[in-house]
Amino acid sequence: MSEDMLFTGIDIGSTAVRIAVGQRLPSADKEQVHIIGAAESPSEGINRGVINSIEDAVSSVSACIEKVERMVGLPLGNAWVSISGANVTMLESKGVVAVSRPDGDIRADDVERAVEAAQTVATPVNFEILHVIPKTFTVDGQSGIRDPQGMTGIRLEVDTQIIQGLSSHIKNLTKCVYRTGVNIERLVLGVLATAEVVVTPRQKELGVAVVNLGGATTNLVVFEQGDILHMASLPIGSEHITADVAIGLRTSIDVAEKIKLNCASASPKEYKKDDKVNLSDYGTEDDEAVSLKYVAEIVEARCEEILEKVEKELRSVGRSGMLPAGVVLTGGGAKLPGIVDLAKRKLKLPVSLGYPLNVTSITDRVNDLSFSTAIGLVQWGINDTPEEAGRGSGIFSRYKPVERATKRMKKWFGVFAS
Repeated sequence: MSEDMLFTGIDIGSTAVRIAVGQRLPSADKEQVHIIGAAESPSEGINRGVINSIEDAVSSVSACIEKVERMVGLPLGNAWVSISGANVTMLESKGVVAVSRPDGDIRADDVERAVEAAQTVATPVNFEILHVIPKTFTVDGQSGIRDPQGMTGIRLEVDTQIIQGLSSHIKNLTKCVYRTGVNIERLVLGVLATAEVVVTPRQKELGVAVVNLGGATTNLVVFEQGDILHMASLPIGSEHITADVAIGLRTSIDVAEKIKLNCASASPKEYKKDDKVNLSDYGTEDDEAVSLKYVAEIVEARCEEILEKVEKELRSVGRSGMLPAGVVLTGGGAKLPGIVDLAKRKLKLPVSLGYPLNVTSITDRVNDLSFSTAIGLVQWGINDTPEEAGRGSGIFSRYKPVERATKRMKKWFGVFAS
């Protein structure tokens, strides 16, 4: 097996760097992703998705790459890399072109020209385009067309969504990855990559929200009629739960993290008043027993705050309690016991955990909610490749981005990638 047959997803988060490596696995009905290696390492130099120390970030990514390369037995060549944070925004844009052929037959190049015309929108200073997502097309006034290729007309219009990121953020992230010796195939909005593997096209059509509960941020994307309706990055995550537990129990962050991972819950009613945990079992010098019910009350309060912010985002687009396919929770924070029931109560919607769909693996990492974004990036890469015609082919091929910054970085750091 050559490295050209492998697809690598690198998810650079605030608490951990996670990498998944997979390959295309044809099945009877559709292509599946087969994950052959996955690893994670603690991240440093990254805060809320933004790099604040290049050297520390490069060391964190390099350490994770070494782990994965030992697992798969091959060097990583190219990768799809996630980008997230509050400095990634979305806006609407329209492109209009005249059909080039005299007989009015609309071809792929006409569609591409229309999408390119939509990119001429005036972006804010120091922002660069990450994704251009075609929503619907209009041919001679007939609107609501999904794919106009093969139709006849004179005037072709397209409504698009443009996702853009702060130039300095893009350059720092790109520089960090190139200095590890790995080439970037594409920067992908992290929550979009997550949605690739945790929800179905049917759910996107009906209306669904994907909520990725990360360490320092909670990322949200809402789909309806197959299109992105809304996206947001909330500056609150599972690290805040740990901090609350540390303050409430008057103990260290490390002890609070262990208690959160091993015996905390977002549902206080699961515990009786005499259910206790001894802090000395988790690294403290003092022999102190604390009530698990009290710990759960602390956790529940912070989870409610996170979910209230999610509810506020849904309310801002008029979808509070009005998503037929409900909410899909994923990310490390979604592993907290009791959070699904709490989310059902707070959001008044069906809620489920977002495990990757149509994915096979030789490692149990595939069932780890923390790896949903990394696995989604692998799926994105498989859909991105032109050799196979799949649901990512044609003009909708993975939301073609403008890759000026990436190309510049590739040129600057070509010595590392060679």
